[in-house]
Amino acid sequence: MEKSLNELEGSVAGESSRDLLPEPTSRPTWGSKVQYILAQVGFSVGLGNVWRFPYLCHQNGGGAFLLLYFLLLLLIGIPLFFLELAAGQSIRQGSIGVWKHINPRLAGIGFASCVVCSFVALYYNVIIGWSLFYMFNSFQYPLPWENCPTLANQTQKEPECTKSSATTYFWYRKALDITDSIEPSEMNWPMTGCLILAWVLVCGGMIKGIKSSGKVMYFSSIFPYIVLVCFLIRGLLLDGALDGIRIMFTPKLEIWGDIQVWRQAATQVFFALGLGFGSVIAYSSYNDRENNCHFDAILVSFINFMTSILATLVVFAVLGFRANDITNQCFLENQKKIRELLGDLRIVDNDLLAPLDNMTSTEYSDWYKRVDPIANLTHYGITNCRAEDEMNKGVEGTGLAFIAFTEAMTRFPASPFWSLLFFLMLLNLGLSTMFGNMQGIITPLLDNFSCLRKRKTIFTILCCIIGLLIGLIFVQRSGSYFVSMFDDYSATLPLIIVVIFENVAVAWVYGADRFMDDIEGMLGYRPWKLYKYMWQYVSILAMIGLLLASLIRMCIAHPTYQSWNLEKAAEEKLEYPPWALGMLISLIVLASLPIPVVFLKQTIQDWLQNRRSKAYGQCEYSQGCTVDEVLEPIEDGIPRCSNGYLHVEMEDLAERGNLLTDGDEEDNDNVTG
Repeated sequence: MEKSLNELEGSVAGESSRDLLPEPTSRPTWGSKVQYILAQVGFSVGLGNVWRFPYLCHQNGGGAFLLLYFLLLLLIGIPLFFLELAAGQSIRQGSIGVWKHINPRLAGIGFASCVVCSFVALYYNVIIGWSLFYMFNSFQYPLPWENCPTLANQTQKEPECTKSSATTYFWYRKALDITDSIEPSEMNWPMTGCLILAWVLVCGGMIKGIKSSGKVMYFSSIFPYIVLVCFLIRGLLLDGALDGIRIMFTPKLEIWGDIQVWRQAATQVFFALGLGFGSVIAYSSYNDRENNCHFDAILVSFINFMTSILATLVVFAVLGFRANDITNQCFLENQKKIRELLGDLRIVDNDLLAPLDNMTSTEYSDWYKRVDPIANLTHYGITNCRAEDEMNKGVEGTGLAFIAFTEAMTRFPASPFWSLLFFLMLLNLGLSTMFGNMQGIITPLLDNFSCLRKRKTIFTILCCIIGLLIGLIFVQRSGSYFVSMFDDYSATLPLIIVVIFENVAVAWVYGADRFMDDIEGMLGYRPWKLYKYMWQYVSILAMIGLLLASLIRMCIAHPTYQSWNLEKAAEEKLEYPPWALGMLISLIVLASLPIPVVFLKQTIQDWLQNRRSKAYGQCEYSQGCTVDEVLEPIEDGIPRCSNGYLHVEMEDLAERGNLLTDGDEEDNDNVTG
């Protein structure tokens, strides 16, 4: 992607060589290829693989969603991931420098990526703080979220806890100490301490750049896989685990006709690979130009996909065990109720006299479906006990990690050990992603502003301190609502817009063929021609469709958030108040604003420079005479050439290498003589 000298000399003012960023002479590189791959995998494999992908897979057709996700990974994910890797490695700059190199008017794409990375880093580190809080509380037996607490000086259980569950109560009332709305509130000091510790860990891993973060990746990227394998082996040995996995892979092909499922699958592909954040570009910019980035794109994409499947297997095995255990308890409780009410129920046949003691939970569910329409069992508080119903409860986002999964671990033997492993895994997943986010902020700014490169360590520490101070908004008692707001709105639309402009910049502004030539120069072979058409047409159209689908959904459905009702001890959806709506709209606008602002700024600068160039172009220039030319008579002591212009000895001046001054009388005498 490097411009030739002729291209630079013939470019317009806005694309002159003065506007291109010079490559730093001492740019650091990765210690090894393994470090680089682990860094890319660590950034792309994050908390979303553990709690977002399993939820989407279960809610959207199981095996059918897996096929749809894999299809979109091939059509959108890998081509765009390859594009970012190749761009960063070719130019060896952060996101700002890459797009400024292509065209200075497009530098706003890089600044927009920095803004989005900043928003994500602010709330993502709060989730790391939550993981630290639970990890510290895992050093207790029994686990503090295993049983409901009792009221002060009483033996009665906390009513709010009994209405919900012990894990739900601990999450909302002990960990978050949550309010019932998004209105600003007082600080949650234990969680504030965890947030400070999280930023200290991030700063420690980033303070020496990739030299330190690359070494940390050996542990933070590999350890989660060890924990996932341990959980999978342990989960498969539990009762009900295979039922959970069967539910996961049961295909529901009818979901392919739902446009929202396509939108969710495309969004998951988009975020799973970390497209648009600038972190992928930042990491690849530290590679040698001869590195095989095409192989890297395919390798990291498939590792990410297989990690999502592994995490989903673990989640559904554990949740299957949890659902089976809850279903058995439900069945035993209903047995007692049925025996107590047997004399009051008027049944025509003898279905109620079936041998309940010998029933399995599956047989009970079938029996319930036959008897309930006749005996109205629901009226007596007797419910159907189905594992599928239990698995549908609380499996999205934080509900999966901090409620459903923690509840399942309380049923494990040696539950504190498994809890400690799980939250240590979440901590490492979060840290590896945070390192990528911080690189997406720091690297472009260091490359673009030379004054910051001289104070790299101080600048890194300053970024972490600013992130901590702004992040305090997320550790007030209503802070989790702000986390949800930032997660839902601060990144989705801006990142889609960023990637669309990235695609257009490479495929149409720079030129897909020219970009393919650059890749061939790096790899030694030309990539598949299919990539050219994917970049020019398929990926752009797919991203525009995703943007429109997201906008339509946002406009149709009023933005809401999930709140915790203290009186009902249950979750409920509330609409954002006007000030919060203004805040979330501001987040979207602020993250996207650098693209048009930088474009207009550079356009105006180019226009002014062109005007100055035209003004200078109106001045006429004529060749002066030499000493051999006939001079006219001297007038007023000034010799003139025969053409009427002042005499200039061009050849003599060129040989001497300096200009004559008006006040040099000796030289003037030589000229007139």
